[in-house]
Amino acid sequence: MKSYALPAVLVLSAVAAAGCSPVASIESAPDAANPDCAAVMVALPDEMAGYALRDTDSQSTAAWGNPSRAILKCGVPVPGPTTDPCASVNGIDWILREGEDTWTATTYGREPAVEVLFDPNEVASSTLLVQLQNAVSKIEPTSQCLSPEDTLDLEAGQG
Repeated sequence: MKSYALPAVLVLSAVAAAGCSPVASIESAPDAANPDCAAVMVALPDEMAGYALRDTDSQSTAAWGNPSRAILKCGVPVPGPTTDPCASVNGIDWILREGEDTWTATTYGREPAVEVLFDPNEVASSTLLVQLQNAVSKIEPTSQCLSPEDTLDLEAGQG
């Protein structure tokens, strides 16, 4: 009879452990199956601003914290030229959009694009963007943000 007690305890422990961090339900991005997203996903940090990485139920997505404090999607539509603020952090350009409660950071000049939604009161944008640098750098840049101070040298007669 004692031989059955140990497996029962192990099963209960496994069920209890699985129940500690439920799977985050996140909708995949349109280009989530892009092979470059796989390289990003395997390089993601296990922890973001003190919050643990959770399992998700869709391809090329990630979530940190329970409830989620930061949500990442790889394969979102590549942003075109914009007047939204752009920050360059450790060689990665990010377009930042500030909402009332949630901010969105989307890579600029990389295809596929990576998007992160986060509450700036829970996760500092500077921490988040620095911690994602290694993973996002797996996608090669094809262009970069320009600021109003940047100039283009155009020769006369070319159009």
